Amino acid sequence: MQKIETRQITRLAVLIAIVLLMSFTPLGYIRTAGLEISFLMIPVTVGSITMGPAAGAILGGVFGFTSFLQCFGMSAFGATLLGINPFGTFITCFVARVLAGIFPGLIFRAFAKDDATKGVKSVGYVLSALAGPLGNTLFFMSGLVIFFYNTEFVQSFASQLGTTNPLAFVIAFVGIQGLVEAIVCTVVSIPVAMAINKYSKR
Repeated sequence: MQKIETRQITRLAVLIAIVLLMSFTPLGYIRTAGLEISFLMIPVTVGSITMGPAAGAILGGVFGFTSFLQCFGMSAFGATLLGINPFGTFITCFVARVLAGIFPGLIFRAFAKDDATKGVKSVGYVLSALAGPLGNTLFFMSGLVIFFYNTEFVQSFASQLGTTNPLAFVIAFVGIQGLVEAIVCTVVSIPVAMAINKYSKR
């Protein structure tokens, strides 16, 4: 049991280090005029699938905290949100990522029971890996709409996109960026999580 616990802590520490590395290097973000395409949900999702939702929440929290730090001069978009509503910015950056880290682990547990067939487990990997980036986008955009939709800053984006309601704004604003993030994170997370789980059983 001590060996298993030490191995889990070590794995979590490695994933936290990866999140921190990606957060402050070009590995983690593709910057655009609006939202930033983030690949930090890859280690968060992998950790949640392989170690459970609690680990996913911790990793999501690390991601969220670094995302909030980006608002202090490292991200023009985040800095503007911080200037408008610091509390709303923290909720949007931090809490959204904690929630996004929990769901992949919960979904995977539901599909990866001991008596589950190989096909069911495969579906579990796909759905849980997809839940990471989709959850990140969903919770982040929810915070953006709740705290900032009626501000002049966000309304300027809504006007440029020609949207007249929050749902249309979210769809238009996320667009290709959200699709790229979801595809890349899902495609990378599945084989990595499968390899780690296979190694852990051995």
